[in-house]
Amino acid sequence: MTDLTKLTIAEAREGLKNKDYTALELTDAFVKNIEAANPTINAYVAVTSDQARDMAKASDEKLAKGEGGALEGIPLGIKDLFATKDVHTQACSHILDGFKPVYESTVTSNLWADGAVMLGKLNMDEFAMGSSNETSYYGNVINPYRKTGSNQDLVPGGSSGGSAAAVAARMCMGATATDTGGSIRQPAAFTGTVGVKPTYGRCSRWGVVAFASSLDQAGPIANTVRDSAILLKSMASVDAKDTTSVDIEVPDYEASIGKSVKGLKIGIPAEYRVEGMSAEIEELWQKGIQWLKDAGAEIVDITLPHTIYALPAYYIVAPAEASSNLARYDGVRYGLRVPGNDIADMYENTRAAGFGDEVQRRILIGTYVLSAGYYDAYYLKAQKVRSLIKRDFDLAWQNGVDAILTPATPSAAFGIADQDMHSDPVKMYMQDIFTVPVNMAGLPGISVPAGLSSEGLPLGLQLIGKPFDESTLFQVGQVIEDAAGRFEPTKWWG
Repeated sequence: MTDLTKLTIAEAREGLKNKDYTALELTDAFVKNIEAANPTINAYVAVTSDQARDMAKASDEKLAKGEGGALEGIPLGIKDLFATKDVHTQACSHILDGFKPVYESTVTSNLWADGAVMLGKLNMDEFAMGSSNETSYYGNVINPYRKTGSNQDLVPGGSSGGSAAAVAARMCMGATATDTGGSIRQPAAFTGTVGVKPTYGRCSRWGVVAFASSLDQAGPIANTVRDSAILLKSMASVDAKDTTSVDIEVPDYEASIGKSVKGLKIGIPAEYRVEGMSAEIEELWQKGIQWLKDAGAEIVDITLPHTIYALPAYYIVAPAEASSNLARYDGVRYGLRVPGNDIADMYENTRAAGFGDEVQRRILIGTYVLSAGYYDAYYLKAQKVRSLIKRDFDLAWQNGVDAILTPATPSAAFGIADQDMHSDPVKMYMQDIFTVPVNMAGLPGISVPAGLSSEGLPLGLQLIGKPFDESTLFQVGQVIEDAAGRFEPTKWWG
């Protein structure tokens, strides 16, 4: 039998229907991979192998009756931000020690309803705050890729680093992830996987631990554009429990795969040529432009003048909302509790011990910009800038642009504990320079692997789409995937 963990979701779906193997055999293959790889990669913080096998057996029964759902028997990893009933859900933070919810997030409920199998919970930056997966209470995730001829450990990107690394190292067929400022697309670019940040409101946020409520959006990470289309179809839905979810029909995204891009207008924004961007990234971008031209798309230069303000505005809006959202973690009802002389002392002790440095930094920034006297100067101004960023994109759509092509990240993956990054938090924040505008405008974006750096590391291109037009992103993304080919890391672990 072929190595089942090398299959795409689309291939596995056909194999299960044809009874080439069982869902249990498929799940067991991934459980074995996790057992071998996780001690090194550290992608999972909780492995639910018994539950996975039970779910796989149930899938086999359904498949035998011809009643299989859209994801029947497909083994997935779930980011530790999604509530999973009676299973570890701690946003990789010490402050949520021992928390196991008695409810299920809407996104994971949708996946289980379609027959998917849960392999476990995936590592991430604490409360999704980070671009390298180094802020997790459970330790950093290791990127399955290494530079050619080097044994240096690299970051997988963040915050969904566990999701991206698990998919790249074949420790699951696909994974749920979340994106607040680039947390799906940046790790996907660093690990040679496909990551989709849907339009704000496309997937329910109910049961997903909140970071910044007006920016957070769930989406998939997978090995191919087609697989990510299959996953998003199951994840997306309107939800009465989330008033920001939008009641728009979820199309069959897979139907967009393979459609011609002839006549589509692809915008190239001048403002994304930033200072300090590596020559390799610029070269990759030009390659992407050429691939789309060759496929019949029309390339047009566009301007998004307020892009330069996106990152500073984001680092006012996101911490402000985080400061408000994280006020609920006080040690009273659940999670960590550190005793004190009185209740205020207990609050302070619990929060000081429970939150990591990066989370504390963002809470402090957020509390400051929301404080009396500074609210108008910072938060209100950032919201006005946000409106201008959205307007730039709106003008591009009004001028007939169908999608926008940009780099996904300013560099390839960097080393764990990189001194350059850690000595200056702003350098780490700059990792999100190409991804943040998409969240500020509530738009969909996809990162597609487009090449390897001179050192053998994956690089991604980003496509940005019109609101609720993820279908076009899958259509254009497939052209890039076909031209670039698919990549996988040389196995050095387990």
